[in-house]
Amino acid sequence: MALFFDAEWFDARLAERGLSRDVLAAVAGLTAEELTLVFKDQRELSAREVAAFAELLGVSGADVADRAGVSTPSPASEDRLAALEKRVAALEAEVARLRGG
Repeated sequence: MALFFDAEWFDARLAERGLSRDVLAAVAGLTAEELTLVFKDQRELSAREVAAFAELLGVSGADVADRAGVSTPSPASEDRLAALEKRVAALEAEVARLRGG
């Protein structure tokens, strides 16, 4: 895992796709200032932002998380949690239905 935000790697992926940092910021829902902080390794990405970067750049969330720094969350772990929460909610609804209320 990278210990810092690998700006060169991200810039290279953007260049391969003919995209700018402004597009990356917009897709991730970040301001230009927030993205600048990310590229300077002064702001960490959220799992949602990792997923947005990955989709735009055509790489895995794990690749983005790795290149963005050690403690950046992987969207896969957030996806698993969301799936588990959905299953629990469905089970709770079924139990309530079986109890008649």
